[in-house]
Amino acid sequence: MSREALMTTYAEPAVTFVRGRGTELWDTADRRYLDFLTGLAVCSLGHAHPRVTEAVCAQAGTLLHVSNLFGNELAPRLAEEIDALIGDGTRAGGRSFFCNSGAEANECAIKLARKWGGRGRHVVLSAYGSFHGRTLATLHATGQPAKHEPFVPLPEGFRHVAWGEADALADAMDPSVAAVMLESVQGEGGVNPAPPGYLADVRRLCDERGAVLILDEVQTGLGRTGRWFGFHHDGVVPDIVTMAKALGNGVPIGACWARAEVAAAFQPGDHATTFGGQPLAVSAALATLAVMQEEDAPRRARQAGAALSTRLGVLPGVREVRGRGLLLAAVLERPLAKAVVDLALDRGLVLNAVAPDAIRLAPPLLVTDDEIDEACGILSGCLAEVLSGTPA
Repeated sequence: MSREALMTTYAEPAVTFVRGRGTELWDTADRRYLDFLTGLAVCSLGHAHPRVTEAVCAQAGTLLHVSNLFGNELAPRLAEEIDALIGDGTRAGGRSFFCNSGAEANECAIKLARKWGGRGRHVVLSAYGSFHGRTLATLHATGQPAKHEPFVPLPEGFRHVAWGEADALADAMDPSVAAVMLESVQGEGGVNPAPPGYLADVRRLCDERGAVLILDEVQTGLGRTGRWFGFHHDGVVPDIVTMAKALGNGVPIGACWARAEVAAAFQPGDHATTFGGQPLAVSAALATLAVMQEEDAPRRARQAGAALSTRLGVLPGVREVRGRGLLLAAVLERPLAKAVVDLALDRGLVLNAVAPDAIRLAPPLLVTDDEIDEACGILSGCLAEVLSGTPA
């Protein structure tokens, strides 16, 4: 099928998928693939999970949308579920705003922090190597200057500091800073977890300087790292948390949670989105969270992540395995990640090269040992072939 009518915002795809089930995908020629990327950590329960499908079908036949001029019965339930997950089992006492994507959730967080800070206190500090979205504000929050260049001038009020260096952050925190915005694991930046103690230092600095701490858990949230949220590993309590990818297991939905005192900075009319919190997306999220809790998704991620990490660590040409839970990077001895990923796709394994020397793996949280063995077998063959055909 021709793609000429589509804007060229994405590279030409190598494969067109037509259906999926669990960890498996099939293309237009009915060829099977193992999906160890899950649509960029979106389908954490796997493709076409029957409970999510059932919920979406039932809701589609009941009520799709009424706008935020009116209430629906599902959005408050989802907000309570998220608040309990933020509190790691007990209510955290915060409030949520629902939207359609991670970028929108981060845009909400930025506006809320600026409103909280007031005039003259509007700067958001984020880290080099970070990724927070591609709207104009979240693009500037993203700490990758090459992505900024085609779109300058960007909105004012964003600065970047070295990732993982509390001293650099402290030097940058002048009275104009409203917020510090970080990921607990930099996913797009190469799957780089926060160094031990770093987020605690950031929390302390925010408290001392009167800034709010925003943690972008769009990719790391909802069990992916082996805890409900990545910041739970570090024992910190953020002021604002954003999430999206896994929340609807493929149905677009994002959320920006804030502790009640910060959330109160927003008044009616300050922020909105037409589709946010509509019944169809919320029904998918409620079904997704129900299954995740029944399956103890964080435990599944820890166990499967440990097995996957062990197998990756002994593959040819792998120098290091980094990440948390089932958000991992196989770091190669040489910058051959793209060639390996391209060959893996030819052989039925979906991965992506997140850096010249790093391959990102984010399979479903319910992935089996047999699927891990199969994927590592394919990847081992691809690494050996690429390494043997490339001069050292």
